[in-house]
Amino acid sequence: MRSIDQYTDLFTQYLNKRIVAQEPLNLYEPICYILQIGGKRLRPVLTLLAAELFETSYTKALDAALAVEIFHNFSLVHDDIMDAAPLRRGEETVHEKWDINTGILSGDAMLINAYQLFENYEGETFRELAKLFTQTAIRVCEGQQYDVDFQTRDDVTHAEYLKMIEYKTAVLVGASLKMGAIVAGAPLGCCENIYAFGRDLGIAFQLQDDYLDAFGDPKSFGKQVGGDIIENKKTFLYLTAIAQLEPSMSQQLRHLFSIDPKDPAEKINTVKQLFVDSGAAEATQKQIALYTQHAFEKLEKIEVSDEKKQVLRDLGKSLINRKV
Repeated sequence: MRSIDQYTDLFTQYLNKRIVAQEPLNLYEPICYILQIGGKRLRPVLTLLAAELFETSYTKALDAALAVEIFHNFSLVHDDIMDAAPLRRGEETVHEKWDINTGILSGDAMLINAYQLFENYEGETFRELAKLFTQTAIRVCEGQQYDVDFQTRDDVTHAEYLKMIEYKTAVLVGASLKMGAIVAGAPLGCCENIYAFGRDLGIAFQLQDDYLDAFGDPKSFGKQVGGDIIENKKTFLYLTAIAQLEPSMSQQLRHLFSIDPKDPAEKINTVKQLFVDSGAAEATQKQIALYTQHAFEKLEKIEVSDEKKQVLRDLGKSLINRKV
């Protein structure tokens, strides 16, 4: 097994070779742009790693990994349009650098290009990859719709929120690993368990992201701390605080999430204190640990050597203990 950094370098080299601008430039240049401005490359790396976990060269999984990365970035392009976001990874979003119509059309082309990459696989492998991809893609769209719906609802439950982050974020992590297993021809049970490992780790990852958004170090987090609070997002922290605060303090928190002050610093500090006082901050950390434990339990069921599993254990720990 290679290191995560090695897989990242190998994938990036392949991406740079395959993704080149062509005519019409206004369709393909935005695609090249969003794919080349960085990102962790976590999902395609998982695809390559999973293939080698099951005794198959990463080279056979490169097209599946590229499909995963293109699809992920397609979803970001369209999400940025929906959120009217000006920046992505510290750079202008596609619709800001070009325009909304270009962002929509280039995003559409990315979705089609992702699916097209599976044509490089034959027979049952193609069928299983395509089936998993379509299931995952519709789940991601459903998750995004839930996220949009939650913005105008005051009765979102913990279960609904966890379902939303599972669909919007975690299923693609699980699918990325399962695609590598499918390319390798791994047994069905191993495919299902590595998917479940990725899904549960993806939920923990998103909960950790929510926590860092409120309590991360601005110097290492890489973006404005308190962004979810400014945007009045009903995260696990918020839902837990609402449920556990006494009525008057709960009403104060609801009020804070209904206003958009010009200077949000005081709002952020007050909300963060309510998250701590209510026990929501601690409860969120416990939930992160719980889903991480669930993920590692699934990992133990995969029929490969303990030495190979250690690569995924280390990756899981690094994702959950991260500060960025």
